[in-house]
Amino acid sequence: MANNDNNPFKSIEEKFLERQRQEQARKKPDGKIKAFGKKRSKSPKGPAEPKPPADLRKFIKPAIVLTAVFAVLLIFLANVYVVKENEYRVVRQFGEIVRIDSDPGVKLKVPFLQSVTMLPKNQMAYNVSEAEITTKDKKRMIIDNYAVWRITDPKLMINNARNIVNAEARMEEYIYSVVRSELGQLDYTSIVNDEDSSRGNLNDKVTERVNELLETGNFGIAVTDVRMKRIDLPPENEQSIYTRMISERESTAQTYLSEGDAEKRRIEAETDREVQELLAEAKKQAEVIRAEGEAEAARIYNQSFSKDPDFYELYRTLESYKKTIGDETMIVIPSDSPYARILSGFTE
Repeated sequence: MANNDNNPFKSIEEKFLERQRQEQARKKPDGKIKAFGKKRSKSPKGPAEPKPPADLRKFIKPAIVLTAVFAVLLIFLANVYVVKENEYRVVRQFGEIVRIDSDPGVKLKVPFLQSVTMLPKNQMAYNVSEAEITTKDKKRMIIDNYAVWRITDPKLMINNARNIVNAEARMEEYIYSVVRSELGQLDYTSIVNDEDSSRGNLNDKVTERVNELLETGNFGIAVTDVRMKRIDLPPENEQSIYTRMISERESTAQTYLSEGDAEKRRIEAETDREVQELLAEAKKQAEVIRAEGEAEAARIYNQSFSKDPDFYELYRTLESYKKTIGDETMIVIPSDSPYARILSGFTE
């Protein structure tokens, strides 16, 4: 093998290795290669000094204080409640009623131990379920009522009825019982006819009786009013009832017509009698007046004609000619008859 000093490739190999060393020297510490070209002069820097750690102890105390204040404020707001004018607020502790707030305002309860529920103070309307009853005359009908009620004692209501739903259910039972008892003493016509005196105070009776039952049971509620919304017939009896009602109305109408005809005939007969009496009285008075007039006329005639008997005789003769002589009258009398003298022209 030839000596390396005389090897012509030695200088080439050394140049290649030198170039590799230069390229490695241009690389940065993070592995990136610097850009080729002239190196910029930079001031030498030593290794970066670590920053001192922040002192967190000075933030711990304010954070604890703020957290405590926020927690206290949150607990306070969670245990503040407002009592409105139209409601009761029931405060319970371990399920037992501690107090009942009825005055409006802002109230406070004990945190984590007490709970608050609401009950309405104003009047409420309740639609009673439809119920079928039997009247005194054994007729079936369906009654639909509604009740206006309110809570008078929330504590009694909660102790005996637990909640509003149970209170309304118990109230509905009493209303149905009282309505069935009261309407069972009335006829069907009295119930249907709103103007009938026997039904005038029915609603007041039902309201009073239901309140007595609720007071006996200590339910803490009172009924203000009970009213009937609707009165219906059972579907299976509706058509037969309508048919019978039509027959009754037709019979009543026929009775009224008969009574009207009888009254008409009576009035007509009475009027005809009064007319005949009035006509007879009028004829009687007319005859009397006529007789008196004729008598007065005769008296006046006699008085007038007695002053000149010859004139009276001439007048009477002329009057007789008017009644006896017509267009075709033929009179056969002697020429020297006194009756023919004037016709003949002799007046003396």
